[in-house]
Amino acid sequence: MRLLAVRIAAACVLAVAISGCENSPGKPKPNSAILRPEEELSFDVLYRGNCAGCHGADGKNGAAIELANPEYQAWVDDASFRRWIAGGMPQTQMPAFATSAGGPLTDRQVEVLIRGMRQRWARQFPGQLRRMPPYGQPVDADAGRGAQVFARSCRSCHRQSKQEITSPDYLALMSDQALRAMIVIGVPDIGEFGFHADPMGTLTEQNLSDVVKFLGSLRSAAPGQPYPANPEGAE
Repeated sequence: MRLLAVRIAAACVLAVAISGCENSPGKPKPNSAILRPEEELSFDVLYRGNCAGCHGADGKNGAAIELANPEYQAWVDDASFRRWIAGGMPQTQMPAFATSAGGPLTDRQVEVLIRGMRQRWARQFPGQLRRMPPYGQPVDADAGRGAQVFARSCRSCHRQSKQEITSPDYLALMSDQALRAMIVIGVPDIGEFGFHADPMGTLTEQNLSDVVKFLGSLRSAAPGQPYPANPEGAE
């Protein structure tokens, strides 16, 4: 009996010891292994670490374009998303994120971001987006015509204010394609309506392209240097 009691006591001590080791401070818990950066495939983790700083925590209210805008999601095709994420957007502060271009994301991670944005923020717009113009900015736009359209349809709001978009220092940070996207989908957080929601219905596809060309012509040729007087500023 005494030997049996000793064995039982020893088994209890061993069980307590094992339990203590399993719950000891600093011991990794099951399934708690940290993934290598290139193995991370969670949309939330990838978006938070690479996109949220500019586009907002939930795809909105950030400094850059609102990715959670369903009209933008319906307008931009996967190939364009892939090109901008992988290679960056010229004439903007958006860098290249693909490893092939010196960034941190694999091709698979880029696809996770695209698929995640579609699943969360895209929705169908039956018939509503028929007026949406082509995504790309055409090369045959005319800045002279654009200046006339801007003076007629845009200048009354876009003067010296938080909505001023003719400042060369602002335009130095915006590509023609980024300007086109902003005009087409609007800027909801400041009440700026988009192309298809134009209450006057006066902005045609040609008007849009010409205005973007005009705004691009005001861009500083030497960002970081003293800017010339704003030609659309105070009278």
